[in-house]
Amino acid sequence: AAPRPAHGCGSGALLGRFGVLLQALLALCAFSTLMLKRFKEPKAERRPWRIWFYDTSKQAIGALFIHFANVFLSDLTEEDPCSLYLINFILDATLGMLLIWLGVKVVSWIVQHKKYTYLVFGEYGDPPQAAAWIGQCILYLLIMVFEKTVISLVLLIPGWTKLQQILLGYIPNPQLELVLVMFVVPFIVNAIMFWVVDSLIMRKYKQKDTLDISGSTETPRARRTEESQVLLSPDMDFDQSESDQDISGLRGTSQKMKQPSYQVVI
Repeated sequence: AAPRPAHGCGSGALLGRFGVLLQALLALCAFSTLMLKRFKEPKAERRPWRIWFYDTSKQAIGALFIHFANVFLSDLTEEDPCSLYLINFILDATLGMLLIWLGVKVVSWIVQHKKYTYLVFGEYGDPPQAAAWIGQCILYLLIMVFEKTVISLVLLIPGWTKLQQILLGYIPNPQLELVLVMFVVPFIVNAIMFWVVDSLIMRKYKQKDTLDISGSTETPRARRTEESQVLLSPDMDFDQSESDQDISGLRGTSQKMKQPSYQVVI
């Protein structure tokens, strides 16, 4: 086997104690951006915590799958695992992001065409059903498997070794390289990816609740239905009073017409 270069990470560095600590810190910081995104949503459209958990947990499962797949693939060769992980991560954030977008669009079209309501991303029923969440997690995980398979095939193209040397060849300290590869770059890129993907798979259309004068909550559809019923329903008292007046007037007119007229002749 070819000797491993003097610079860069050693074998198993990604799953060492320091590497695992960096990965845990990365997960905490990256998913905090999703919580920040929830508080940035308008109050009228802000997702309940349960819906937010259903939406973000799909990303968590997919991100964990991609992360451990990259760690596994980076240790398969005698090359620097840190630079291999970084190449995998860059491809996931560029070409992989496009594949995820296409996968979500294709799956959403198929699900809507087949009318599988609970498999539409972001729709969990009322009340939310765990079965819908499980089905959507499986679909999203299949999209991630497809994305990682395509990226792995792209890595088989020769020429990535030169890029490996260019990316991290100037860093002599393995610990610094590990921090850069496992925390700094993934945090920045994951924050952007999580924000974009969450907007992609969350529910797109929400009905805003409004408050009536009495303080009760009703949807615009219910308000419009109630108003249409009021407009279409006849005013019984008004119509009855008018009809009574009309009938009494007609009766009086008919009685006057029936009364004989007498002429007094002197």
